[in-house]
Amino acid sequence: MADKIDAATGAGAWGQALAAVALVAALGVGLWTFRESSPSDSAPPPATCSGGEPGKGERGKAPRQVSGAQLCKALNRPDLAELLGTPGETAKTAGGSGSSVKLGNGKEIATPSAQVEFGTYTVNLSATYDRHPVAGSAGLLGQGAQQQKVLGRPAVFYADRTISIRFRLDGKDSDSGPGVPARTVTVARDAKDSGGSFEVSLWRTDGGVPDDEVLLRVAEKVLPTVPWWAAGA
Repeated sequence: MADKIDAATGAGAWGQALAAVALVAALGVGLWTFRESSPSDSAPPPATCSGGEPGKGERGKAPRQVSGAQLCKALNRPDLAELLGTPGETAKTAGGSGSSVKLGNGKEIATPSAQVEFGTYTVNLSATYDRHPVAGSAGLLGQGAQQQKVLGRPAVFYADRTISIRFRLDGKDSDSGPGVPARTVTVARDAKDSGGSFEVSLWRTDGGVPDDEVLLRVAEKVLPTVPWWAAGA
């Protein structure tokens, strides 16, 4: 027997790929907290955010870097199900990860992230504090990637795919494989596109391809509520 988890992966530009790798690593060590089911005839309460305080790699960094907890607070909004087009659904899990990636030169890049799971959709929000601009990255993100503007900032919409991770209940090694299709939008952290990005990803439980209109609607509502978003205008 095994428990199955889908996690978003990056599709090209190394800055976005680092964030995806960090998310998968966070899942692997169990930083996502799952709400236990409770036998009750009443509807379960929405999941509340857990985890995601600044990790070792984030402490001492430059100001205006969000934590996974702050990203989760922005993402886990009361109207998120409505934005997804599934009003009435209740978030099953919500969590943040305050992670970072160490490069070969010893430098660490903060890659905080948050994830909220519903019965129909899972939504992921992440930030990457590298020096790579978003403009011009469409060619690195696979066929069909589209360079656009979101909230007045350079952005790229592209196709992605989750990684399906199975944790064996008998304690044996876990395994992984291809998951479900995902749609992702990467948005520059500031209007000048001076480096770094925020990324919103959606995937469906039924394996269907998420609609870009839904993805854009979520991004346009969630991103302006992320701490220091306005400071990058």
